[in-house]
Amino acid sequence: MDAEFRPYRSLLYIPGSKERALDKARGLPVDAILFDLEDAVTPDAKATARETLKEALAAGGYGARARIIRVNGLDTPWGADDVAALKGAGADAFLLPKVNRAADIDALADLLGDDTPIWAMMETPQAIFHAAEIAAHPRVQGFVAGTNDLAKELGCRDRADRLPLQMALQTILMAARAHGVIAADGVYNQYKDEDGLRAECEQGRDLGFDGKTLIHPAQVAIANACFAPTDAEIDLARRQIAAHAEVETTGQGVAVVDGKIVENLHVETAKKTLAKAEAIAQMA
Repeated sequence: MDAEFRPYRSLLYIPGSKERALDKARGLPVDAILFDLEDAVTPDAKATARETLKEALAAGGYGARARIIRVNGLDTPWGADDVAALKGAGADAFLLPKVNRAADIDALADLLGDDTPIWAMMETPQAIFHAAEIAAHPRVQGFVAGTNDLAKELGCRDRADRLPLQMALQTILMAARAHGVIAADGVYNQYKDEDGLRAECEQGRDLGFDGKTLIHPAQVAIANACFAPTDAEIDLARRQIAAHAEVETTGQGVAVVDGKIVENLHVETAKKTLAKAEAIAQMA
């Protein structure tokens, strides 16, 4: 699938050490799998997790889902070995934690030795202040908001409206949009709280995030629904495109749909909405 149109509504973390979870992920309706070698794997299991994940990727069966490997930080005893073991194993991208500057992306790119895309965990104050620099790096394809680590670093309180994190979240989005980078919102920790998850997904969607990182398969359906165009949005997009095309053909007046003027920028947004809907349909 063309990366430009690939949906990223749901990005599910799967421990690289758990064969059963790796197998189950093949049948989940997620847009992307974040194969995790960092937080989800204990230090004594790091080495075996690499081999378990490598075997799972070799076996395939993940379909159109984006396969992204989160390695350990390169300043840890495991990061470089993760890259050495998994580069060339069939991942669509590598996700680097604790990115602070563009130089951190350079370090991973050097270890990879190829043109595999890199995603950056945006989870430190330095990352936020250098977000534009990181997004501008030619190897960076995506950002993941590391909201748990950001909250820890800031010492802020846990609020349903995420007010203390808004500056960081919007800076991540501004940098991502300025440089054509995918932006995934952080995780929602209470996986049994469907109403809370839905509210946070809706907030992330309204801010402009492409999708939500998830910690449990039970969260997938809500994320997919929240970050997909609604039937009403698809219908409006089609009517906006048609109305604008008719006006361009006749050269008379301006296009108006539902009492609102339709300009070129609205048509561009409408076309993106339809392209996203089509890409989602292809994932089914």
